[in-house]
Amino acid sequence: MRFHTFLLKYGEIGIKGKNRYIFEDALVRQVRYALREAEGEFSVYKKQARIYIDCEGEYDYEETVGQLKKVFGLVGICPVVRFEDKGFDKLKKDVVAYMDEMYEDKQFTFKVESRRAKKTYPKNSMEISRDLGEAILESFPGIRVDVHHPDVTVNIEIRDEVYVYSRIIPGAGGMPVGTNGKAMLLLSGGIDSPVAGYMIAKRGVGIEAVYFHAPPYTSERAKQKVVDLAQKVARYSGPVKLHVVNFTDIQLYIYDKCPHDELTIIMRRYMMRIAEHFAKEDACLGLITGESIGQVASQTMQSLAATNDVCTMPVYRPLIGFDKQEIVDVAEKIDTYETSIQPFEDCCTIFVAKHPVTKPNTEVIRRSEERLAEKIDALVKTALDTVEVIEIR
Repeated sequence: MRFHTFLLKYGEIGIKGKNRYIFEDALVRQVRYALREAEGEFSVYKKQARIYIDCEGEYDYEETVGQLKKVFGLVGICPVVRFEDKGFDKLKKDVVAYMDEMYEDKQFTFKVESRRAKKTYPKNSMEISRDLGEAILESFPGIRVDVHHPDVTVNIEIRDEVYVYSRIIPGAGGMPVGTNGKAMLLLSGGIDSPVAGYMIAKRGVGIEAVYFHAPPYTSERAKQKVVDLAQKVARYSGPVKLHVVNFTDIQLYIYDKCPHDELTIIMRRYMMRIAEHFAKEDACLGLITGESIGQVASQTMQSLAATNDVCTMPVYRPLIGFDKQEIVDVAEKIDTYETSIQPFEDCCTIFVAKHPVTKPNTEVIRRSEERLAEKIDALVKTALDTVEVIEIR
């Protein structure tokens, strides 16, 4: 069936009161961005508290729906067939033809819901629903009416043209990206951090990212893996500015000067310091990590407290209460899992201690960091000055 229009439904945006137009406008921009490379010409606009896409000429239906399903803020995508208004008798024939083509198996229950936006139309909404329901019922012997729990709801909107749709494809939900500021994601090559970025972006937050590279201990393949993950997150979040920081000299210095059971915590603290530097520089409002309580030694409550100790801005951990399988399920859903499990080590796993401390004392960690005083500031400055920035789209 040829669908001429998509009606896009949003959820919690509808309760935003006088500010709703801000979120609607942001959603329209995100839809346009999502469709920029899809085959076909599309006109995206809002009208009477609804958002529509008119499809001009030929287009790829599956590709278009696939792109729309990645737009945060949409809860439903409705493929619409439009008919010219040539009187009610013609409309009955058009709706019956729609049902015949749309549903091969006619053994289901249905109801008709009508909305008369064109107030000069000779029938009101209740009459339209009643009479079209009667026409459908008479045309297909196996079909039955159920106004309370129907298998299919046939929606009719009377405008300058008549809009007919009966399928609602689930959208990504959430809020349009950019309506809740911007944050800096600490992105590794693992399973967790891309999922964390996706989940924060779903709440309307724009994403930047920082990756800590440790050549020659980590390869260019490890770096490319992170770039690939950023690209997959960017399908949902929009453009991502990825900061690639050379962390080798800092790690080696910490390894040389600090107790080895504290290596992971101290390295993590310096990663947070550097990530916060770029976050402040780019007007981000917080940091994002993929940490989950108790998953590894650096993610115990005590370890997280020691990590937070160096931060002056909020640290958002959307996976904090997830178990590993729940995280894997989301990673598979957003197509990052297979990339994340590629066997290219990142800097964290290369320098992990054999017996890391699981309940670090923040005061003890601070005293251990005093051993770094001679060179650490210069090493951090070099890392900041030599950062590589990659624009991910």
